Amino acid sequence: MSTAILTGQPVPGSSLEGDLRSLGFDVRLASDAGETEALLAAAPGNERVAVVDARFVGHVHALRLGLTDPRFAASALPGAVSVQPEARRALARAVAHETAAAGGVAVTTENLVDRLGAALDADGLAVHRPELGSLVAAVPADPQERNEVRQSVLAVDDEAVRLRSAVKARDGFFTTYCISPYSRYIARWCARRGLTPNQVTTASLITALIAASCAATGTRLGFVAAGLLLLFSFVLDCTDGQLARYSLQYSTLGAWLDATFDRAKEYAYYAGLALGAARGGGDDVWALALGAMILQTCRHVVDFSFNEANHDAEANTSPTAALSGKLDSVGWTVWVRRMIVLPIGERWAMIAVLTALTTPRITFYALLAGCAFAATYTTAGRVLRSLTRKARRTDRAARALVDLTDSGPLAEYLTRFAGRLPRIGPALVALVAGAIVVTSAALAPYGSWWPVLGAAVYVLLSPVALVRPLKGALDWLVPPFYRAAEYLTVLVLAAHAGVNGALPAAFGLVAAVAYHHYDTVYRIRGNAGAPPHWLVRAIGGHEGRTLLVTVLAALLAASQFKVALTAFAVAVALLVLAESIRFWVSTGAPAVHDEGEPA
Repeated sequence: MSTAILTGQPVPGSSLEGDLRSLGFDVRLASDAGETEALLAAAPGNERVAVVDARFVGHVHALRLGLTDPRFAASALPGAVSVQPEARRALARAVAHETAAAGGVAVTTENLVDRLGAALDADGLAVHRPELGSLVAAVPADPQERNEVRQSVLAVDDEAVRLRSAVKARDGFFTTYCISPYSRYIARWCARRGLTPNQVTTASLITALIAASCAATGTRLGFVAAGLLLLFSFVLDCTDGQLARYSLQYSTLGAWLDATFDRAKEYAYYAGLALGAARGGGDDVWALALGAMILQTCRHVVDFSFNEANHDAEANTSPTAALSGKLDSVGWTVWVRRMIVLPIGERWAMIAVLTALTTPRITFYALLAGCAFAATYTTAGRVLRSLTRKARRTDRAARALVDLTDSGPLAEYLTRFAGRLPRIGPALVALVAGAIVVTSAALAPYGSWWPVLGAAVYVLLSPVALVRPLKGALDWLVPPFYRAAEYLTVLVLAAHAGVNGALPAAFGLVAAVAYHHYDTVYRIRGNAGAPPHWLVRAIGGHEGRTLLVTVLAALLAASQFKVALTAFAVAVALLVLAESIRFWVSTGAPAVHDEGEPA
């Protein structure tokens, strides 16, 4: 249980002590800074501690936001400050300073809590101060002001505010108007029954896997059930984040589950549709399923790379961004622009409806067309912004782009000969290198050594991402170009093999590598750095994997190639999953949730 120390004389009729107990605090009373220091020292070192002015008046949810959010080492609001164990020393120093300033005189200390918050700021600690909006949090100076503040509290329904704030501030049209109006109440129902966001996230995954299994039956009834279950899985997917925000139940494990399960659910559903097409009518759509996964993954890499390249850039302005801001001010254009990029809500709704009413092939055609248009629209806009803005990118941004590139030991070795590389833009080199390997694989028959030659050129050009800082206007395109080249090479070679099981094996390999790339993204977003170097070397890097797959296709018969792809997929999956699980359940994992663009 956390400890809350009330400073000053208790106010008759105040509900503050009961409010703090309802939030899980063990309440202690201190009349001055000296007693506060003693109670702080007596509190268990592994617990959160809050110091609250006894005169505080405000909403319970304001206290919840200011005192219990686990994402921040220290947080404060008027009349209250709270610290996690890692910030206890800073609070202890601030209280000790107040005790020394009082000279040991046991008198009530006015505004002690606000001075403690200011002292934490001065100590260099990042103190989170939540946006309260219409919620009230104040320390009245006299009975008249206290009565006025109480009337302000009664005028605002903090439960209604809590429900509204549980919904993500920026979301797609379908999610905002078709899901969130009722999913927030499901989140409250879950909170009142003690359910956690992780449990809801797991339920969403299980529901999506059942949906994929229904689609795999290949029957019309199975397709209808799959569509309905996919929509229900999405409702639960919205509910878990709303439950986390409603009850402030953020965790490192929850961050990992939330970051990865959406992709696992969607790509498992693609596989279920491909299996259902084969069982229901003998239609082989595995190439379409793999193409949809590649396109969607590359879209995300474009998003991640662009955002990482520009999130801390200086002088980050452009005419294109200004035009975008003007369009947003119109109102209705905001929703149109959010819908045409086919975010997760619109995308899953389209997949669900088409699954129930049409065939897997038509579903994949529509998905590929919609995602291709969305990718073209977003990428073109970002290229224009990059070319027209005058931004100075930081070393951190350049490092993030290198990590997202996922270069392996071959690229690292070749950097010693980097002086011989062409002195042109890294993005252009990556595009040309990728085009060479994909084209050679597409034009040559299965078993040819031409793809190996193309992969060798690709490997020779791969150090371009390592020899100079990726700070150019379009250098954020390097990771998505490499992703597309690697994934498309696997798709083309598996399709050319022409044996049953080759494309599903390729699907598994791309899924395992894509998981590694998503894992890298969310580590970087949490300021935890890239996965360990040994893991990147062990799975070969993008250039090593691409070369290996082309060599296997040249050396092995088609049936043997299928087995080799399967074994490679299993090996990569075991390595990346084991390391990912180890990291995300460790104490060093960041407690972050994706509150950015709808994916």
